Parts: sequence; C-alpha cells; structure tokens
Amino acid sequence: MGKEYSRHHFYDPEEIRRYTDKEIKACAQTYYIDPSNYDTHNVKRGLRDNDGNGVVTGLTKISMINAKKRVDGKLVPIDGQLYYRGYNIYDLIARVEDGAGFGYERVAYLLLYGELPNETELDEFRRILNESRSLPVNFVRDVIMKASTNDIMNSMMRSILTLQAYDSNARDISLENVLRQSLMLISVFPMLAVYGYHAYNHYENDESMYIHRPDDNISFAGNLLRLLRPDKSFTPGEEQALDAALILHMEHGGGNNSTFTTRTVTSSGADTYSVIAAAMASLSGPRHGGANIKVRQMMEDIEKNVHDHRDKDELNAYLLKLLNGEAFDRSGLIYGIGHAIYSVSDPRAGALKTFTEQLAREKGRYDEFEFYTSVAEAAPQIISDKRKMYKGVSANVDFYSGFLYNMLGIPEELFTPMFAIARIVGWSAHRIEELAGRGKIIRPAYESLMLIRDLDR
Repeated sequence: MGKEYSRHHFYDPEEIRRYTDKEIKACAQTYYIDPSNYDTHNVKRGLRDNDGNGVVTGLTKISMINAKKRVDGKLVPIDGQLYYRGYNIYDLIARVEDGAGFGYERVAYLLLYGELPNETELDEFRRILNESRSLPVNFVRDVIMKASTNDIMNSMMRSILTLQAYDSNARDISLENVLRQSLMLISVFPMLAVYGYHAYNHYENDESMYIHRPDDNISFAGNLLRLLRPDKSFTPGEEQALDAALILHMEHGGGNNSTFTTRTVTSSGADTYSVIAAAMASLSGPRHGGANIKVRQMMEDIEKNVHDHRDKDELNAYLLKLLNGEAFDRSGLIYGIGHAIYSVSDPRAGALKTFTEQLAREKGRYDEFEFYTSVAEAAPQIISDKRKMYKGVSANVDFYSGFLYNMLGIPEELFTPMFAIARIVGWSAHRIEELAGRGKIIRPAYESLMLIRDLDR
C-alpha cells in the first residue's frame, strides 16, 4: 500500500524539501524574462498599454463603461459611468431604492434577454428560476458536504463540474440548451455557496449546520439571506441592500479577467459547466475577487492603530505608512482605492455607498460608516501625492461591499462567492453572445525569446 496521509495533508511535506536552494534559484532564472523586453518587442503586458488602457479584443452589446471623454483631441478622465444594455446603472439601482422589488431578477432578465421585463415577463422569469432551482437527489450530502473546506469557491467549482455528470445534454452548445444550463446554474449558485459554507462551518468549526430550502415566494436576495441564517429571517432593508450589491456586481464591461476567461473558454467549444468553472477559477484569485476581504481586514487594522479617525493628521500618517509598506500586510497598497479603468469615480461605489449608509443607520453602525468615508476621502490624495499617477484614483466598489456584507452577517468565506453569485449572470450573457457570434477560437500570440541551441555542442 502507498502512504496514508491526514485529511489536510495528502502529500508529504518532506517531498517538497527535496529541492535544494540552488535548484530553485536555477529554476527561477530559467523562467525569468526581463520586463524591459516587453517594451522592446512592443508587447502589451497584461493586455494593457503603458497608460493602463486595455487592448481591445472583442465586441459586446451587453454592457459599457465610460471613464474618459475627448476634449480638444485629448482623453480627459470623467466620473465613471456603467451601462447595462443601454441603461445607466444608477437608473436601474433607483428601482431598488424605490422599493420596486426583485431587482436582481429584473436586471438578470435584462442582461440575458436584452430588455427590461414587464410584470408578466418578470413573473414568468421568476417561475423558470424557481423551477430550475433544484439539485440532484443526495447531491448536498454526497458532493457539497464531502471534503468540506473554507475555500468555498473551490467547493463551488467542484459542485459545478459534478453537475455536468447529471446533465444528459451537457455538451450541447446550442443557444437554447446553453440558456437552460445558464438559468439552472444562476438559480442554484446560492445553494452551492451557502450549503458549502454551512458544511465547512459544521465539520471544521464544530458549529451547528442549517440546510434550509429556498422559498419560491420571496426574492433572490431574500432567499440568499434565508439560506444563510439559522432563523431564516431578514429585514426589508437588509434584502434591499443585498439586492443592490448583487446588481452592482452582476456585470462589468467584458474586459475583466473572469469574463474574458468565459469568452476564451467558450470560443474553444467547451461545455457550459467547464466554462463557468473556469470563470470561477479566475474570480477566485485574490487579484480579482478577493479585494473586499482585504479592504475589511485593512480597515480593522487601521481602526486598531488610529485612535481617532476624525483626526486627519493621524489618519493621513497611517495611510502613508500603508502606502510605504510599513503597516498591515506591507504590500504598499491601500485596498479598495483605485481601479484599472475608473479614475474620478467608480459609479458602483457611489451607488453602493448609499445602501451601505442606510444599512449602517439601521444596524446602529453609522460611526463605522463615517470611518470608511474618512478613509475613502483621504486615501486618493495620499496616493496622488506619493506616487506618479497617469490618472486619478477613487474608492471602488470593493471598498464598501465588505463592510455591507459584514453588516448582513455574511462571513468572509462567502465574500468572493457572493461576487460569483452576482457575476454568473454576466458570464452567462457573454457566453451566449460569444456563441451567437460564432467567432473564431481566441488565440493570442506570444513572441519567443528562446535561443536555438545545438544538442551536439
């Protein structure tokens, strides 16, 4: 028999140590490419030019981002604008503020079908989502509860790929079948995430486990809170705040890493389950989906070290420490401030700030909200003064989302899965658009710096 390892150590750590420092350094040198080569060969590293502008790789009608306008022949930064299918995100969020209800469902319909639904269409769409919201018999027990982990994104990926085995038409990429699969995955994502968390919390943290069934009569956002909480209860304000957060994370222009992954893997002809699992893998990376966790942890660190956040000098001094890599995780970053596209403002942050403030008042945590506001106002100037910027910086959507999730009682293990629960709608829309366009397989080119060698010498 082979070696037997504990549940969390199926490999032998000693196996890793068999490599010498010399071998590791040699390996690193073998793979190292001098960054100056990217300029020499005019390669857009990360598919971005030196000004941070993305290289255009496709066309879409799903969403649009405006962050600049041309004035006297020059591009000038403006307040960020985000549109879903031609509608300004602020107008869509206003429906949530007005208490129209079922905001997630309305906007999901818009992104998937191109138009906002009337009440009859909304009722039918909700009925389809409800009917699609079921998992195979014993799936929760045999898949989700097995090998529980605090990495809920990993747990969800495993579940998504396993669901492929239950689909007799899994590899059918006709638009009709892909839409069916997409609606099913959109519907079950909350269960995959929350049940995965409850399994981890039970088996790893020795806490009670609750497996609630969704209620077909309440909203998507309400069901998320119902599944998570032991008593299934939530307030209208909590439901509204989560509804807004899901809408604001649902889609973002097509150029982000996970959506580009969706379109790239779709272009190869892969099945829906593989595509969405690949998108999940992209989002699970801390450079993409984990920013709000870092913001929350950073804010806790600032709170411990800044005695009075209303004292601008004290706050600014500590933010400068963060920027200099002298505090928190010593990364030299102020998390939640700045964005690859937006400079003057992130429209999602502005919208989410409103709901965060409302929820903070409801929860009696308005002092914390003011603390966040103080950092959001001070940090951009600190960054601009310290670093040469090609554009301005401002708070992004991740700056407020972690605080909002915390007020909703959502554990950090579910922060990135919450992002996925929202973004799967955008992924699905882009997958369908890529298939409908019958585009070529996405295959970028790499220029080789390899030296040709003679084996006989």
